[in-house]
Amino acid sequence: MSDSDTQNATDALRTPIVAVLGHVDHGKTSLLDKIRGSAVSEGEAGAITQHIGATAVPLETVSTMAGSLVDPDDFDLPGLLFIDTPGHHSFTTLRSRGGALADIAILVVDVNDGFQPQTEEAIDILKRTGTPFVVAANKIDTTPGWNPQDGAPIQQTYEAQSQRARSMLDERLYEIIGQLSDSGFSADLYWRVQNFQKNVGVVPLSALTSEGIPDLLAVLMGLSQRYMKDEMAIDVSGPGAGTVLEVKDEKGFGATLDVVLYDGVIRAGDQIVVGGTNEPIVTEVRALLQPRPNAEIRTEKRFDKVEQVGAAAGVKIAAPDLDDAMAGAPVRVVRDRPLDDVVEEVRKELAQISVETEEDGVVVKADTLGSLEAMANALKEAEIPILRAEVGDIAPRDVAVASTAGEDVHQVILGFNVEVLPDARRELEESDVKLFSNDVIYQLVQDYDEYVEEIQRAQQETVLDKIVRPARFQILADHTFRQSNPAVVGVEIMSGTVKNNQRVVKWEGDSPTRVGELSGIQEQGEDVSEARAGKRVSIAIDGPTVGRQIEEGDELWIELPEKHAKILEQELSTEIPADELEALQAYLDKHRRRDPFWGK
Repeated sequence: MSDSDTQNATDALRTPIVAVLGHVDHGKTSLLDKIRGSAVSEGEAGAITQHIGATAVPLETVSTMAGSLVDPDDFDLPGLLFIDTPGHHSFTTLRSRGGALADIAILVVDVNDGFQPQTEEAIDILKRTGTPFVVAANKIDTTPGWNPQDGAPIQQTYEAQSQRARSMLDERLYEIIGQLSDSGFSADLYWRVQNFQKNVGVVPLSALTSEGIPDLLAVLMGLSQRYMKDEMAIDVSGPGAGTVLEVKDEKGFGATLDVVLYDGVIRAGDQIVVGGTNEPIVTEVRALLQPRPNAEIRTEKRFDKVEQVGAAAGVKIAAPDLDDAMAGAPVRVVRDRPLDDVVEEVRKELAQISVETEEDGVVVKADTLGSLEAMANALKEAEIPILRAEVGDIAPRDVAVASTAGEDVHQVILGFNVEVLPDARRELEESDVKLFSNDVIYQLVQDYDEYVEEIQRAQQETVLDKIVRPARFQILADHTFRQSNPAVVGVEIMSGTVKNNQRVVKWEGDSPTRVGELSGIQEQGEDVSEARAGKRVSIAIDGPTVGRQIEEGDELWIELPEKHAKILEQELSTEIPADELEALQAYLDKHRRRDPFWGK
């Protein structure tokens, strides 16, 4: 809002802030581009204004695009402000007063794919922040046999379709409505929704042909006008309040803040308080910058300086000492209030985004406060402990902290949408710390889980190699090849795995008697290192004499040390074959008749 736009009244309705969420490739960017592009071509030049990180589409332009669905005389709101970066990590960045900065969200779902992992993730975030949302069921034009009606409202284009195309689309739409229901939301096609506070409206549309886009704009305007009028009422001359979208270095200005202002007004020269990595930053606005209308302007002249900006708007703030400012942090204009009160207000808001850390765990770095919070929630659900969590790129000290983790599986850095600083890259190469980076939260969690499973599997395999495995075998009748020194007999392996150099016991009553040690296994005249259940082999046992300590027909067992039996039962029972598990259970049962706590 420029000086001339700023009203003198104390209260006015601001533009609702709209965010676009959804799974990758479901059409978030195409939808946003189509709305912006249509606004430019439909409205007279300059009808839409490009802000920093946001696009303002005024009511008149919305009305032109939506046709008969939006009558400007029915609305008091100035239009819609779309956040330019689609995706839920930008949405979670946008915080105000402990909730989401966006007043309303569009959840884009591909009618062909339905809910996908990022859709679920976006739904969780919407649920947690309590943000009202509309579902844009995109790509209706891909329905087989679809006859496109460019830019038409959905019911008009629906009527123009064949019965077959309609029923195929209906089927897909009701699948999405069912998936919303599974996620705890009552939903229906928007024209059937009586109460948008209790039900989610689904708008079928195509970002490619603009079919249904008039309906989406009508629903966004109607929802905002009907249910959010009180929230849109702001003191247009009051001290500005906003959220940092991004901290950027700009030539000639140093570190600057890209901010979405959602309340009041900010002026050049205002004292402001901004959330910083350690403490709130107190500084003074040197310049307020807005993008120039023409994109072709040479890059160093990209911005116009303005004297003041009123909500809702995106603006770039140039001020000293902004290097430690954080994306997602609050910005407050001090104006005529005590500075200490404003600093405390910012501190309190930052405290709401606290991440529970533990003595041992992984290191988490994220691009914004909001995404750090979303990461922390996802890791908590996956029961992954966090040692340290911070906003910012991965630095050498993050590698140092991760390397102090107690367990190998915790010597890890999870980076969400962040860069790795060159010094940190070198440290990583020289350390045992593993880095996972991604800009999709669920993918990061999944990659880490798979890594942990891989390590555990490798550890279990190592343990299994070192551990004595259970086995039961029987001496065959008429298969004594040598009576002693060593005794050589033919046996059948009943269950488990028999290996060389293992002790052999024979159960007499409730106690095992050690009879000797296996010193050789032969299968069809060839030396082998082990024999599995079902095999018939000849074995050499040092110690006993056939006819004294052992007899043909005897059932013999590999002796299991108690510690090994405990590890097998408690940690490796899923890693050993069923017959081996059966041998283990039988062996434990025999011991526990005498001592119920044996191997526990």
